[in-house]
Amino acid sequence: MLLARPAWITVQLGAIAANVGQVRRRVGQQTAIMAIVKAHAYGHGATPVAKTALAAGASMLGVTCLDEALELREAGITADVLMLGYAPGWQASTIVANDIIVTAYDADLLEPLSAAALALGRPARVHLKVDTGMSRFGPLVAGVRDLAGRASQLPGVRIEGVFTHLATADSDDEAYARDQLDRFRCALRMLEEMDCRPRWRHAANSAAVLRLPESHFNLVRPGAALYGLDPSMATPCPPAFQPALSLQCLVAQVKAVPAGTPVGYGATWVAGRPTRLAVLQAGYADGIRRSPKPWGQVLVRGRRVPLVGAVCMDLCMADVTEVPGVEAGDVAVLFGRQGDEEITVGEVACRLGTIGYEVLCGLASRVPRVYVPAGAAAYPTTAVPLDGSPLRMGVESL
Repeated sequence: MLLARPAWITVQLGAIAANVGQVRRRVGQQTAIMAIVKAHAYGHGATPVAKTALAAGASMLGVTCLDEALELREAGITADVLMLGYAPGWQASTIVANDIIVTAYDADLLEPLSAAALALGRPARVHLKVDTGMSRFGPLVAGVRDLAGRASQLPGVRIEGVFTHLATADSDDEAYARDQLDRFRCALRMLEEMDCRPRWRHAANSAAVLRLPESHFNLVRPGAALYGLDPSMATPCPPAFQPALSLQCLVAQVKAVPAGTPVGYGATWVAGRPTRLAVLQAGYADGIRRSPKPWGQVLVRGRRVPLVGAVCMDLCMADVTEVPGVEAGDVAVLFGRQGDEEITVGEVACRLGTIGYEVLCGLASRVPRVYVPAGAAAYPTTAVPLDGSPLRMGVESL
């Protein structure tokens, strides 16, 4: 493919497939996998990731909202899709018409769903959400009977699942997560007492998949682990999980500046010695955060170099004085591997004072995603000459 922009994201679909396989090894054959592809699949691209995850053994997909679900349907994906977030009543007809499963977190949505099901002649499929300690969607455990009872009374509404979300599964202290699981089991018993036995029972996010086998029930919802992203510093992915995404850009210019030269907006960084600067074709409009804490380092010719000066909207500058031979057309890696060095998303997040999820979700839509099919060689991150034509990548976008 021809890539006109000098910054791009490479997504290794083979890593996604391998990570689904690693989840399968941990949960066993009797527990289904719902691949979480909300938020543009954590910046990776929802449709290619969804297709890859399903081919690798996931059987369901999780999204946040109707637009995300419809994107998958429009791409020809027919697998079960659960909307995990807000669903107003006016969306009920579209939800039912597209065979999308919706989260029932209070009774307000149930009547519009029932009306849509009767009008369209097909069921409105729901998973009940129980708040066991996250204090977001869903009734507290004591209210689950009322929600289930109302859903059971309405024609056309079919309860297919019940779930909760764990607030601290990625923490070394597992006490609160285990308390939440106890409350969830209590909710399940309440439902059984009223002869409500949904097919799917789920609580486990990525951290719980890795730490809490008792949370797996018969369906798990990996997100971070699917992408080889550590759920937290306390709960890293095991080594067999592979990061799937890297962020690269071209070096546009290399220039020598004398000691005492200010660099960037605000002249906040001044060269303390004669310095060779590489001007990189990526900035905060691409997701390279400007403040309040610095991004830190990038890789050029397989070596770590510091970013200097304030990140601009479309550019940033690196000090490449210690790296011989850097020239325009070289590839800089903002996170990912180059040679024997690697900058991880977690490392960048730690410098920025945030979490890896936010770093990935903050990558701009204007940055093209290049998808490397499973089994294909990774796109090289060595020098790419500039000849005035668009950058030609070695793999096709899916």
